[in-house]
Amino acid sequence: MDKQKILIVDDSEMNRALLIDILEEHYDVVEAENGVEAISLLSKQRADFSLLLLDIMMPEMDGFEVLAYINKYHWNDTFAVIMISADDTPANIKRAYDLGAFDYISRPFDSTIVQRRISNTMFLYARQQRLEKIIAEQFHEQEKNSKLMISILSHIVEFRNGESGLHILHVNTITKYLLKQLVQLTDQYPLSKADISLISTASALHDIGKISISDAILNKPSRLTAEEFEVIKTHSVIGANMLLDLSIEQRENPLIKVASEICRWHHERYDGNGYPDGLKGEEIPIAAQVVALADVYDALTSERCYKAAFDHDTALNMIVNGECGAFNPLLLECLMDGADQIKQAMQETEEEKQKDAEQSQRQEANRLSRAVLQEEGLLAGREKQDSARKHRENAPKTSE
Repeated sequence: MDKQKILIVDDSEMNRALLIDILEEHYDVVEAENGVEAISLLSKQRADFSLLLLDIMMPEMDGFEVLAYINKYHWNDTFAVIMISADDTPANIKRAYDLGAFDYISRPFDSTIVQRRISNTMFLYARQQRLEKIIAEQFHEQEKNSKLMISILSHIVEFRNGESGLHILHVNTITKYLLKQLVQLTDQYPLSKADISLISTASALHDIGKISISDAILNKPSRLTAEEFEVIKTHSVIGANMLLDLSIEQRENPLIKVASEICRWHHERYDGNGYPDGLKGEEIPIAAQVVALADVYDALTSERCYKAAFDHDTALNMIVNGECGAFNPLLLECLMDGADQIKQAMQETEEEKQKDAEQSQRQEANRLSRAVLQEEGLLAGREKQDSARKHRENAPKTSE
């Protein structure tokens, strides 16, 4: 059985030698004499290591800088980090843990303690990885179910509304991208990956209240009257109430909670001039803020029964110039910075939907052709011919 590999990072050759003497019987040990060398090594081979023993005081790049770099790029998702130092002040230990260290070992070394701490760390880290894998698998299964729900809703929209079913898919794509950009831009909104996935999925329900609006108004090809617009505006409250009218257990589901907020408030505006409640600024939940911007951006760049599509640059200018209402400045920054990536992601969504449609058409054509052959009594004969041909192709060849 292959030994687990440990990387020792310490500028002191003597300290590295001491640790190697303690560990080499049970582990495959690799050395780096400074932080820069360690980062270079990990950038190419980090998947090979199970543990990093990291000194703090080093020239060029100290242990805290290395740890911060590892944490920033999530390298410690695949290996544990133990800090080693003669400085065991509470401030240093706290800083190490805050930056993602799994444990902290003080010098001078006691071989028994070092071996036990490392073996315990390996065991606990392996168990944590297994649990995270199980959770990830469950999460991906939920993701599959969520995507199925989005797909179903997009088809409902295609039949009920003059909008393309791509609108729901586009809003989902844009919402997810804006949220990812937002958490990189600021720590004002502490959103996890799970939060981003939840909000993106819930965005599919943002216009569910339009089911209650009459076709005559919903698909009117000309400008709405003031009275008709007031009717359209009711869809936000109706959608939220539809979700809040579910059973108590269903209402407590995080997806339903977020979706009801999005339904009710995705037409609010940052300056308080939206509807239905005239919320202002951070009174509007961030989920509703992001979906509001995604909704407007896709509405502008898509064809509707009452308007042609604007190009992406024109749509961006209209949004930034306030022609569609006021939005969170941080979200506008995310939109402008990622405009090209969003445009590309929307095109990929359209291409993927087109492929799915073509595949469905081929499957339906095949089903119909088989039905016709069956009806004409030809399918059985054709299947016998195919079977005979395969039998001849697989039969062993005899030499002449």
